Amino acid sequence: MHVLHVVGARPNFMKLAPVVRALAGRSSVRQTIVHSGQHYDAEMSAVFFEDLELPRPDVNLEVGSGSHAEQTAAVMLRLEPVLRDGRPDIVLVYGDVNSTLAGALVAAKLQIPVGHVEAGLRSFDRTMPEELNRRLTDDAADLLFTPSRDADENLAREGIPASRVYFVGNVMIDTLVRLLPRAEPPAEVDGLERYAFVTLHRPSNVDDPATLQRVLDALDEVGRELPVLFAVHPRTRRRLEAIGDRNRDNGMRLFPPLPYRQCLALQRAAAVVITDSGGMQEETTFLGVPCLTLRDNTERPITVTEGTNIVVGRRPERLPEAVRAVLQAPPRPARVPELWDGHAGERIADALEAWWSSIA
Repeated sequence: MHVLHVVGARPNFMKLAPVVRALAGRSSVRQTIVHSGQHYDAEMSAVFFEDLELPRPDVNLEVGSGSHAEQTAAVMLRLEPVLRDGRPDIVLVYGDVNSTLAGALVAAKLQIPVGHVEAGLRSFDRTMPEELNRRLTDDAADLLFTPSRDADENLAREGIPASRVYFVGNVMIDTLVRLLPRAEPPAEVDGLERYAFVTLHRPSNVDDPATLQRVLDALDEVGRELPVLFAVHPRTRRRLEAIGDRNRDNGMRLFPPLPYRQCLALQRAAAVVITDSGGMQEETTFLGVPCLTLRDNTERPITVTEGTNIVVGRRPERLPEAVRAVLQAPPRPARVPELWDGHAGERIADALEAWWSSIA
């Protein structure tokens, strides 16, 4: 069975690693990794392959940045000959980025089966590009690998036959479980015992200068309660440069994007995490660390109902009070969701082998 993986952005790589590792042990499987180049910055791409101990991609499409239409179209144009010439037996796509949808569409139009890892998640907010990518990818997919029971329910409501859905658990947690024992913080913060860890990158939080200024003001106020460590995504860094960064005297410290293991170490030891990242909502839930999500909704509601996540909305001025409440409240009992056990990659590999045996 020739499995071709299509990935393109940092969140994809954490999901790819356990599946590649699980399939690598199967003598009946051959694998090809295609990197779209959607994330091309070394801090967001090359260093992650090293940190996650992934093999180098077999193909890099080098699409770079652009509008959603430009990026999706570029991946489709450059991926089509790769699939047409390589003729994989199945194409696996991951998550909800533009490369995910592009890979699914090209494969489906070439009559190559598609497997979607992290299928069925819904924010029910169609203004989010990721929501459109998720829905359209699930429609195109033949095998849908879900991380939680609510994802199964979403797919059932949308008319996806249960025979195509595989509840395998959260593959990102596989990577966390494997690398957590080797997670070390950056040397410059080693020994810091109480801090807020921040990552923000979504357009709704960083693209509008006035909104970004409100976010910075709120983080300044949080910084009067405890140190703020802000890992700045390249997108956010460009926006900060555009508005002109300020000198701060309240303990906020800015970092470039961090390698996965350093990011994991900072999450594990944080008093609170402030983010708009879906993956970090899941990671903090597993780690039992309070998480404040600066969004109006989440496609991962299980992190709220069973985990440590609180959706505070797109009102940055709420952050200081929310942080104070977290610091004053007793820790919420941690509850790890079903099948978030570090073995999702193996379940995906088992499902793929069973599927292949049924059609070969």
